[in-house]
Amino acid sequence: MKYIYSSESLAVPEGVSLAIKSRVVTVTGPRGKLVRDFKHINISFHKRSPTVIDISLHHGNRKNIAALRTVKSIIENMITGVTKGFKYKMRYVYAHFPINVAIAKDNETGLQEVEIRNFIGEKIVRKVIMHEGVTVEQSKNVKDELTLTGNSLENVSQSAADIQQICRVRNKDIRKFLDGLYVSERGNIVEE
Repeated sequence: MKYIYSSESLAVPEGVSLAIKSRVVTVTGPRGKLVRDFKHINISFHKRSPTVIDISLHHGNRKNIAALRTVKSIIENMITGVTKGFKYKMRYVYAHFPINVAIAKDNETGLQEVEIRNFIGEKIVRKVIMHEGVTVEQSKNVKDELTLTGNSLENVSQSAADIQQICRVRNKDIRKFLDGLYVSERGNIVEE
């Protein structure tokens, strides 16, 4: 069934400017600027007032309307990113062989890189390059914890997922070998 007209409205908080030009959304706030391209989705943006933006869609089916809500959520996450930022905490889990994690800078891209050594006693060095805008640091007060911070939720969460996935246990019983780096906490950098 086709829906003739569907729309979602989005409130822009104070201190955040949202610019839209040919379905490229730019959100600027106190923590920085994020840009996202929505040219692959057939939607239209209308500024009802300086603080309210309507996202609308004509003649869409259920999947198109679901995409409309997704676009709204992505823009809300961008607004949260430029105002509060995102923080993911990851803990090392090991039974016998202690995992060694080193943070370095990648020479080619200039982005941060996480090197994982001695995972289940293996000699191989696992390297994960962080996404753009993501900073990684060892927690100062908690042992065996990494903190990933950044403005883009997608980049921070994907970097955490990359770290977790490179430490998957293969060819062993995963019920017994629970070693790895796992996300323990997610939140915002600026706490209320």
